[in-house]
Amino acid sequence: MRPGRPPPDGEPLRHVALPYDSDERFAALVLPRVREALDEGRRVLVVTCTAKLALLAEALGRDAGRIDGRIAASWYSHPQRTLAACHEYATEGRSLIVGEPVWAGRSERETRAWIRYESVLNVALRGTAARLLCAYDRRRVPPDVLAHLASTHPFVLGPGGEAASEAYVRPHELVLDGDHAPLPDPDGRVESLRFTAPELKALRHAVGDYARAAGMDRDLVSSLVLGVSEIAANSVEHGAGHGTIRMWVNGRELVCEIADTGGALDDPLPGYLPPEREASRGYGLWISRQLCDHVELRADRGTLRVRLHMRLSAG
Repeated sequence: MRPGRPPPDGEPLRHVALPYDSDERFAALVLPRVREALDEGRRVLVVTCTAKLALLAEALGRDAGRIDGRIAASWYSHPQRTLAACHEYATEGRSLIVGEPVWAGRSERETRAWIRYESVLNVALRGTAARLLCAYDRRRVPPDVLAHLASTHPFVLGPGGEAASEAYVRPHELVLDGDHAPLPDPDGRVESLRFTAPELKALRHAVGDYARAAGMDRDLVSSLVLGVSEIAANSVEHGAGHGTIRMWVNGRELVCEIADTGGALDDPLPGYLPPEREASRGYGLWISRQLCDHVELRADRGTLRVRLHMRLSAG
């Protein structure tokens, strides 16, 4: 089952924001919904901190063994990989997913990526019979994140129960600060290389050599090379047939920018959604978003620029 296809029983996705202001309130809101889901035979995944998992386990008693508990700090480590994990969980059957993303300590760029994640869930899981409850601790979640809560969730749980969010914005229409800003010029020395189909193998070697010379961890080099290869292959096969790559080190990360003069952004959510199984294209950006720390796209005057960011060290 892939996004956009109705679930077999016709039950729609329900994505609900759950703001709360105390651990007791969290438990009071979540427990009835977990018990209801278990009674309905749903698979239940709860992703939050250790303390709240313990709180729920104590209240559930014997039923605690029937839920799949995960630690938020590990689950919410990379937006695109978390999206893929949620999609996999939701497509395996009727489910309830209670999630509480980690917002503390995020950079502005990371915060935007996680806000986008919450929005994209509405499309990525649309073809499933999943219920999503996204918890927001008003005491700890930054104000700018709380400000987007109603725009990324079709429903919000308030004192009177679940209500449709009048501020909800469809994922492909959501615009966050910086979405349309020009990509900043690189700092320092830039290495540039043009490529066509016959040079793709040489391009992969060049990226790997550059990353290793920059001091990148070995495992990360492999991921970066594959991510670049996917985008470059797309440029050759579906774009102008050739492209240019620029590489530079920006602080503690390496940036690779692939420019395609025949590219265009015809997908409103490029690379965010799992491609259909029978699709002949659409995997490149999806894979690159999985592999790299951050991906940026800009289309300007007939040229599509894709920037892949990868940290130099896994630590």
